[in-house]
Amino acid sequence: MALSPSSSRLLLPGLTPREPGLETYGVRPGGVTGVRLRPGDRIDVVDRHGRQPAELTVLDREGPTGSALGITLDAPATVLRGSAAPNVSAVPAEYGIDPERAMAVRLFGGWSPAGARESFTAVCEAVVLVAAPAVPMAVDDEAANPPSDLLIEIRRAAPRVAHEPRLPEPLAEPVLDLRIDAATARGYEVKKGQYIQVIDVEGGQCSDYLAFDARRLQNGLERGLDATTTRHFTGRAYPQPGLHGKFYDEDARPLVEIVRDTVGRHDTFGLACNAKYYEDMGYPGHANCTDNFNAELAGYGIAARTGWPALNLFYNTAFDDAQVLVFDEPWSRPGDYVLMRAMTDLVCASSACPDDIDPSNAWEPTDIHIRVYDARRTFSMAMAHRVTPDAEPTLTRPTAFAPRTEKLTRQFTEYRGYWLPDSYDNHGPQEEYWACRERAAVMDLSPLRKFEVLGPDAEALLQATLTRNIRKLSHGQVVYTALCNETGGVIDDGTVFRLGDTNFRFVGGDDYDGIWLREQAERLGLDRVWVKPSTDQLHNIAVQGPASRDLLAEIIWTPPTQPAFTGLGWFRFAVGRLGDHQGIPLLVSRTGYSGELGYEIWVHPQHATALWDAVWEAGRPYGLTPLGLAALDMLRIEAGLVFAGYDFSDQTDPFEAGIGFTVPLNTKEDEFVGREALLARKASPQRTLVGLELEGNEPARHGDCVHVGRSQVGVVTSATLSPLLRRNIALCRIAVQYADPGTYVEIGKLDGHRKRIPAQVVRFPFYDPDKTRPRS
Repeated sequence: MALSPSSSRLLLPGLTPREPGLETYGVRPGGVTGVRLRPGDRIDVVDRHGRQPAELTVLDREGPTGSALGITLDAPATVLRGSAAPNVSAVPAEYGIDPERAMAVRLFGGWSPAGARESFTAVCEAVVLVAAPAVPMAVDDEAANPPSDLLIEIRRAAPRVAHEPRLPEPLAEPVLDLRIDAATARGYEVKKGQYIQVIDVEGGQCSDYLAFDARRLQNGLERGLDATTTRHFTGRAYPQPGLHGKFYDEDARPLVEIVRDTVGRHDTFGLACNAKYYEDMGYPGHANCTDNFNAELAGYGIAARTGWPALNLFYNTAFDDAQVLVFDEPWSRPGDYVLMRAMTDLVCASSACPDDIDPSNAWEPTDIHIRVYDARRTFSMAMAHRVTPDAEPTLTRPTAFAPRTEKLTRQFTEYRGYWLPDSYDNHGPQEEYWACRERAAVMDLSPLRKFEVLGPDAEALLQATLTRNIRKLSHGQVVYTALCNETGGVIDDGTVFRLGDTNFRFVGGDDYDGIWLREQAERLGLDRVWVKPSTDQLHNIAVQGPASRDLLAEIIWTPPTQPAFTGLGWFRFAVGRLGDHQGIPLLVSRTGYSGELGYEIWVHPQHATALWDAVWEAGRPYGLTPLGLAALDMLRIEAGLVFAGYDFSDQTDPFEAGIGFTVPLNTKEDEFVGREALLARKASPQRTLVGLELEGNEPARHGDCVHVGRSQVGVVTSATLSPLLRRNIALCRIAVQYADPGTYVEIGKLDGHRKRIPAQVVRFPFYDPDKTRPRS
């Protein structure tokens, strides 16, 4: 079989430049990005999602004339004229600009297609400012067009010298800016509270990190980072930003706290590379991190070692199914970094690992860069996410409700790019659970990903990509659906809101949903549909529980053209206001993820705290309680509501995931992605999702094997101890031969055979299987 041309080399998105001299920059909605151009450089401005205007301002030494690109600046630069216009101070003095009088040329508009671009070539040196005007999306506007980001592509007439790295801009003014050349190490001192940024300059390079308590060193006591102690207290392979972010010494004293991590894969099991490793591999005399550390630390009175246990940043290790420690090339990209905060005065050492005999450094050792920032600076706690391998990283951020939830708890966890409460101080998961089952609870669900699907071809796109029959969806109705690939695997689940004839809102769990929908639109030749991300324009809370209707009826007003709130049907929504006709606009849907009567309320982030305050005050007489992720997990498992990555994946079809009701193969005659595969899978099912009731009180865990005799017949996908039902329950994907209620199985613990928990297949869902409560 012949390979395609693209198969002749490794594909490394994000590391291998698509073309020499190409530079890319993003422009966020409401933001401005400036780039320098030299004669002959070409700049392309791309409307990535469509329907997003751009303002382009050109500055040369003669002022903002536009002549450098051969254009006329004939419109006010509205973003630059705004009071909060960013980056204007960074414009060099010789290219002076008066923001209040700035002019621009406008590109694109209300009907520009996704991927539209405009190209210009510089005839002289210039600074180009590209702005993305942004008007907040009104939740009550049927024809809402959320602002979206732009892309800038620069093609240099004289590309950079090969391998010339481009360091990311400093996070603040550094107090130490230190380059560590490849195959070397450096020692340095850091004061308590200061921040240490370890940057992988070119990507794919390990950097071993050591830190010692400086004050105890002065007293002759050597105490440094200890991986075993750290793993014990954090319960993780290595610390991550958030609740489990500290690295301890052997006396259990915290030395550093991980503040940011744009990679998410490091090592605390291996030693820094050492002479013995290279000797055993047949490379005597090879440079190594341990000897480099010994030389750097000798001046601090730190005894030399044969092998240094270190925090091995960017080192990609894992344990395989046979419990063997394996390693491969690092995940890190050019400019990726880890940011740490010193918990005490430290003596530090960092290396640029010299290993070139295995994949540890992608076979070619390169430089590491260290920056230290003042303790008076503050940086957000964050991890980085990339929706695709070559996408720009997005840092974890708080939701718009954080000013209120942060006052109620410190127990935050990273969830799909946002910080969400795991549980609330002075409450806890059990109390939060009972509040939802017996009274009312409120939860922040803003990380749900929202996409506006707009245009004459919007219905056709959704009909061709979702399993549900979207043509039957009425105005004001919501439907739960699955997105499947060609093999019938579930890409994601989500809900679709129909706001009008040509206006829909898809709410799912992953940013990739929008990319996939746009790809399908292009494949199908649907050029009159726009899929625009609106997560940043809509944050939402869920109010769930038997008292939720009475509670919200006191504060939600709907106009005569919309359903009355108290009469809102299950899986219906209405556009209304908070309080009365003059209140903030909102959308309220009778939906939820708890198995109880409940609602979700959607507002622009600028109104989030006002909504929370109103709900909180109205909820006092009803015993309203905040709800975290831990309690939500108990609620949704009881109600048989599935969770992506646990109960389904793209290797699982909707029937195996327990959501086969979302695939109306008999009544939806139109073709949709995965239809043929789903017809075959339904005709010959192999596995299905069932409920298990376990004996005893030892809970199952996600991934536990399920057996009949010696043979494994299934796997636990989710499990919990049900407070209300007083049962030990689990969701299980099982072979259809053992799916009948009453079938006895065993859940394997330890190695799957040495310990078994007896269990029985039971009716599913466990709680309110006929959905009488949410329908009430």
